[in-house]
Amino acid sequence: MNRPVRDAGVPVRARTAGPGAVTAVIALSGVVVSLMQTLVVPIIPQLPRLLHAAPSDASWVITATLLAAAVVTPISGRLGDMYGKRKVLAASLAALVVGSVLCALSGSLVPVITGRVLQGLATGVIPVGISLLRDELPTARVGGAVSLVSASLGVGGAIGLPVSAAVVQYAHWHVLFWLSAALGLVCLVLTLALLPESANQAPGRFDVPGAAGLAAGLVCLLLPVTKGGDWGWTSGTTLGLFAAGTAVLLLWAVYETRVPQPLVDLRVTVRRPVLFTNLASVLVGFAMYAMSLTLPQLLQSPEATGYGLGRSTLAAGLALAPGGLVMMALSPVSARITARHGARAALLIGVAVIGVGYGAGLLLMSQVWQIVVTAMLVSAGVGIAYAAMPALIMGAVPVTETASANGVNALMRSIGTSTSSAVMAAILASTTMRLGPVEVPAEQGFRMTYVVAMAAAAAGLLLTLAVPRAPRPTAPQDTAPEPANARTATGSP
Repeated sequence: MNRPVRDAGVPVRARTAGPGAVTAVIALSGVVVSLMQTLVVPIIPQLPRLLHAAPSDASWVITATLLAAAVVTPISGRLGDMYGKRKVLAASLAALVVGSVLCALSGSLVPVITGRVLQGLATGVIPVGISLLRDELPTARVGGAVSLVSASLGVGGAIGLPVSAAVVQYAHWHVLFWLSAALGLVCLVLTLALLPESANQAPGRFDVPGAAGLAAGLVCLLLPVTKGGDWGWTSGTTLGLFAAGTAVLLLWAVYETRVPQPLVDLRVTVRRPVLFTNLASVLVGFAMYAMSLTLPQLLQSPEATGYGLGRSTLAAGLALAPGGLVMMALSPVSARITARHGARAALLIGVAVIGVGYGAGLLLMSQVWQIVVTAMLVSAGVGIAYAAMPALIMGAVPVTETASANGVNALMRSIGTSTSSAVMAAILASTTMRLGPVEVPAEQGFRMTYVVAMAAAAAGLLLTLAVPRAPRPTAPQDTAPEPANARTATGSP
């Protein structure tokens, strides 16, 4: 019978599940967590009526989740490195369940916003889960497992829209949150029952001032990004928050370089492979979210515009769902590219495919099948790129900082998606046409969003070229020690 072993003074229980089960649990958790991003999209127009609130106030249901997700990812990563990744995964999923139940039982603004914040706190599941894979899986299986879990981010978002639209169309809107609570509970039980605790921990004191400073700076910086369209981009509130966010983050960076156990080791973060991968991640996140914002609106625009396709929310969601399946299908392809040519090459290919997808989209806008093709091309690129990023990060950081570094990388993607939301909304709002008593985005606006997304992909390609080549294609896996549980199974000390 296998006995628990000790690694670096940390007791570890014997594995209760094989590598396939561990990967499946983390991938399912990633799908459920990413589902939260699109869960309420079908009811956005109805939120003011459902919550008895003004439209500007109801929009906090979306903003709160984005802010919580951005703040929590680097913090949860550091907590995972220090206190155990399985513990952080379980706590994150518990927050998702509690937040979902709170939203399901509420019909007013403040409780729903609180629940959505709790749902956003679960976003750390994906970077922490990827780090756990590196610690626990045999070396040969790490690449494919990381690619699969990375793809879950896009899969959850893609299937979330049609599922949510169908629920809203045929049931009460509270069912959305009961569904997410049930899925979260399943993932929580599986996590506690099957996942081992990582032996790779970095004991020490958690950097509370650093966490508070980072949270304050990110909120001040991202809040005007997401609300600037409502407040006005040149308003005192918007400019003041931008200035405050910049100042707080600069002071935070100085503080982090002077403490012995920082929340984020900036010396590691500014290493060339990590720095340029993170910068490229911002632009990949930007390009990815542009598709989520633009294509549904194009599909649902009235046919009377001359370019709109007049589809329902449900039909639009179903048209975009194949993109999520493409992401999942290409995850092993990305792993093979990484194994043979390196993660840098995989990221280059992924970003290039994203740009090609938007370029094709400029010529394919007149039929539903053409939108589906555009979505699949962009999703293919996103799937390959998202799978490559953790491999690049893990190949350049110490094993005891894997979760923290992946959390920062996830934060960079969140900054990209938040910025994309603001930029694309501003473009579509500035190029409108009148259709009866209402104004709708003009065709020129949609084409402009495609061009801006292509430019983001091109910039991401240049940043990826600045990432140094790894000495060996398998560097991300080679830096990881053989899992403690694997050593136990073979009887090694």
